[in-house]
Amino acid sequence: MRRLRIGIIGTRGIPNHYGGFEQFAQYLSLGLVQRGHDVYVYNSSNHPYKETEWNDVQIIHCKDPEPKLGTFGQFIYDLNCINDSRNRSFDVLLHLGYTSDSIWHWRWPKNTINIVNMDGLEWMRSKYNKPTRQFLKWAESLAAKNAQVLIADSKYMQAYLDKIYKKRSVFIPYGAEVFSAIDLSIFRKYKVNPGEYFLSIARMEPENNIEMIIRGYLASHNPYPLMIVGDINNAFGKRIVSKYSSRSLIFCGPVYDQPDLNNLRYHSVKYFHGHSVGGTNPSLLEAMACQCNIAAHNNTFNKAILQEDADYFSSAEEIASMIVSPVCEKTNVQRKLSNLDKINSIYSQQKNIDDYEQLMFMAASKNAKIKKQLILSPALYQTDEKPW
Repeated sequence: MRRLRIGIIGTRGIPNHYGGFEQFAQYLSLGLVQRGHDVYVYNSSNHPYKETEWNDVQIIHCKDPEPKLGTFGQFIYDLNCINDSRNRSFDVLLHLGYTSDSIWHWRWPKNTINIVNMDGLEWMRSKYNKPTRQFLKWAESLAAKNAQVLIADSKYMQAYLDKIYKKRSVFIPYGAEVFSAIDLSIFRKYKVNPGEYFLSIARMEPENNIEMIIRGYLASHNPYPLMIVGDINNAFGKRIVSKYSSRSLIFCGPVYDQPDLNNLRYHSVKYFHGHSVGGTNPSLLEAMACQCNIAAHNNTFNKAILQEDADYFSSAEEIASMIVSPVCEKTNVQRKLSNLDKINSIYSQQKNIDDYEQLMFMAASKNAKIKKQLILSPALYQTDEKPW
């Protein structure tokens, strides 16, 4: 196996100070470097980490005018990254998402294999108005049509891409590692007692159903507090904090320290996962790996992962009911063990890195037979799941 030169584009950068794609880029780049590859991750000029290397991962800083230009600045940042990538001679350029990237497909490096992780159905997010949704649907089509290889992180997304664009995608879900490093000292910092709080970790966006979770929790009148981890400085976050002022609600702001997050998950009474748009969500896998008692929004993406091993909600009333009348402890233990088994067998971090490395080797191969295998391999593409 030869040493690959790999670029990763489409995030605000590493180490993670933002969200799911950034965390994934951090884990994947580190794993690929440890396997002997040369890996370059593009970082926004606004990222607090200013060095040119992180744990042997090369960091490329590109100008990001988003603070001055707002959302339009994301498109300029992506263009700056893409222009830089044209001179790097990457074997593979991994695009994480397409939102502000795919309109520049004509600038993607021509002598590089462009692999796009399609993420979820961005155009379905309720925070966007109709023109924005139409744009995102168009951007999705550009990515689907112009990438040499598509990655779907869920079977439902894979079936969607096949049906809508008649283009096969490779199914590679995200991964997590089983948590065991218990540290009770962190609870002095967060001012809660282990096993005496509810928890939700999410970006402050409408489609993550934070408000539904809060309303259901408050209606239950449970004495334990609800901790909400996520940046509250956007418009939606500020509105939620202003509207729901209660001593029993703890708005922690963003937490990026992974041991802290894992300990908070592990010791929670119940973990609420409100994400309703997207594929295999990394934060859900981490909750499973931390043996959380999970309540998830009732949608096909979450149910494909958790199956029977969680409570599901579609309303604040259902949330209140599951808090007031929880399942028996025996059922809870069985669910936790089953979710751990899924992490070990399907959603492990090492399997995720293995799958990406294998795909990149095949995509960058000069061998025509291997290229053909990438196109036709049923092991990579087979799916019988239907999202409709």
